[in-house]
Amino acid sequence: MNNLSFLLPEILVVILGFGVLTIDFFIPKNKKWSLPYIAILALTGIFIFNLIFLWGKSDELYGGILRIDGYSLFFKSAFLILGAALIASSVDYVNKNLSNPGEYYAILIFTVLAMMLLSSSGELLTAYIAVETLSFGLYVLVAFDRYNIKSNEAGTKYIILGALSSAILLFGISQIYGLLGTTQFNEMAEVLRSNNSINPGLLLGFLFLIAGLGFKVASVPFHMWAPDVYEGSPTSVTLFFAVVPKVAALTVFIRFLYVPFISLIDQWQSIIIFLSLASMIFGAVAAIGQKNLKRLIAYSSIGHMGYALAGLSVGTNSGIQNSIIYLCIYLVMNLGVFCCLFAFKRKDKFYDNLDDLSGLSKNHPVISLSLLILLFSLAGIPPMAGFFAKFYIFTAVIEQSMYFLAIVGLLSAVISAFYYLRIIKIIYFDPEKEIYEKNHNIGLKLTLILSTIFIIAYFIYPSGLTEIVSKINII
Repeated sequence: MNNLSFLLPEILVVILGFGVLTIDFFIPKNKKWSLPYIAILALTGIFIFNLIFLWGKSDELYGGILRIDGYSLFFKSAFLILGAALIASSVDYVNKNLSNPGEYYAILIFTVLAMMLLSSSGELLTAYIAVETLSFGLYVLVAFDRYNIKSNEAGTKYIILGALSSAILLFGISQIYGLLGTTQFNEMAEVLRSNNSINPGLLLGFLFLIAGLGFKVASVPFHMWAPDVYEGSPTSVTLFFAVVPKVAALTVFIRFLYVPFISLIDQWQSIIIFLSLASMIFGAVAAIGQKNLKRLIAYSSIGHMGYALAGLSVGTNSGIQNSIIYLCIYLVMNLGVFCCLFAFKRKDKFYDNLDDLSGLSKNHPVISLSLLILLFSLAGIPPMAGFFAKFYIFTAVIEQSMYFLAIVGLLSAVISAFYYLRIIKIIYFDPEKEIYEKNHNIGLKLTLILSTIFIIAYFIYPSGLTEIVSKINII
């Protein structure tokens, strides 16, 4: 039975997006400072509505095209609150560096809508439309700083490669539909359960889908766009790239692997293991020589996606749940790091090179301490939350006797710890540079404080998040 009340969060987000555009058009320029705060309050309100009225409920809409369950509601809530946090932390940067901030916030809101639809998709074409809606918003955001050559270059590269990945994705969908006669995950699962073998045409369609989704999550060998796009994009957009879209793509990745194709896990498990191994190794090694912090984060994010894919490769609910926990902690860590980046400003100019962090602790002890904690967590050093995130993944992998994957993951973590510690060395032991201006953005300070507290205090009560995620069952 179709219960449209389950779509009320999406409807409210659509209204909010158009509302921000309308308000931006009519209000005078000196009052446009209110736009981000309207968006933050509205997204937070929709998040609260989602928790109070929809949490714990489930339904299928439009014959299974959209699935409302614990999995989709969890990620919807995460995307809503992260959207609010992203806007709150980047208000000062957007106002100082981007023209037409109202349009920027509206596009960001519509990308949140696309991610919410992705998490609810129970069918390939619906997922494809949601992916493309997300991609169109990202194309615009990457090149939003149109007077910046690097931003234009990043936008061009991302559009070209994004169009290629979309074509690959659509070809894979058409191939699967032609052979199975359906694009709905549940119906595909029934067809495949009756025939436990996979023909070459279906395998080709599956591989094309993996390649298309691999581009969206920036896993190796589909990562080539990430470093240039991260570096060239406005910092607020880089934050968005590093934090949310990859997780959104992984939500449909998980459903695709574990609903229709779970019966064929022996055929595709090795592919996901390869993507995981390649991403972990390449991300760890390639980041070592980077001098630009945004470019370093790009390679770091590739490595972190490798760990998430390692959890997905094990073929159990426990592996999926551990990957979700990993992604949640990863989101918080990256959010905190970028909050620190937004604080590196002199005369309305923002800095993102490693050398710009030289001796930061001498003049900015508080922000240096926060960055120290966040980098320790990214490196997986106990008792920070990042350690537990990696521990959960390694536990799931070892339980399935996938020792080689665990060893490679551990070695990659050791290598990645090197460049994280190098940043700390630059901050605390290199000669100090000119002092940065104080950032008076309350949203940024609050986001940084909360993310840092979460990273430190996670070990006190880790079961809180695990209990929530343990109720999410895909298989």
